[in-house]
Amino acid sequence: MATLSEIVSCTDEFLRISEVGDWDNALNGLQIENSGRVTRLGAAVDVSTRVLTEAANKNVDLLIVHHGLFWPGLQPVTSALRRQLQLAFENDIALYSAHLPLDVHPKVGNNAQLVAALGLKSAQPFLEDKGQPVGLKARASMTRGELVRRLQRALSGPVNIFDFGPKQIRMIGVVTGGAGSEIYRVVQENIDTFITGEAPHWAAVAAEELGMNLLLGGHYATEVFGVKALAAHLSKRFKLRWEFIDCPTGL
Repeated sequence: MATLSEIVSCTDEFLRISEVGDWDNALNGLQIENSGRVTRLGAAVDVSTRVLTEAANKNVDLLIVHHGLFWPGLQPVTSALRRQLQLAFENDIALYSAHLPLDVHPKVGNNAQLVAALGLKSAQPFLEDKGQPVGLKARASMTRGELVRRLQRALSGPVNIFDFGPKQIRMIGVVTGGAGSEIYRVVQENIDTFITGEAPHWAAVAAEELGMNLLLGGHYATEVFGVKALAAHLSKRFKLRWEFIDCPTGL
């Protein structure tokens, strides 16, 4: 049976944790260690009291998340943080977080997985941030309606559609999560249809002014792909069972 340190070392290397730039508070990699024993993996988009409680109920002892425990930055160990840490310690749950390293990974990344689910081919990296491209773009020849149907199937849910671009799509840009504020940079790549999770109000106005299709699938819904794919990869590599802990925010 693999130890926590072996799994963490393998995951760090696979995701290039030390090489991929990110916001400091992402704190990519192992955020909480346990006793070193790993018998079941868990995957979730966000760490929270509800997710940790469900992980404990499912006997998960290594939880992999996209949004980790320390996004608010340095803070006293009180209230929610104390409760979350207590849950992890009492149930021997290790926590591993991967933000941009998981977004940009060419195989298990959120962008790569969503592009594959849409049936897009030969996608190329674009939109540099924190020292690396954080999105994928792909040429396509399909109607806007067909793309919307594919996206709804991939996300198993609704899509907010701002159909100000061409009905016949030629170039699609995909940046999962909350990248709507990058719309002015995205259009510079000759992209006529931009898929992301969420956007500020003004991005809808910008889409109309720019003549672009803007498709918003939800921050959460567009980022379930990476943690699932990573957990499946580690499950196969270390012969461990894994569970997806679904805790949607509605955003």
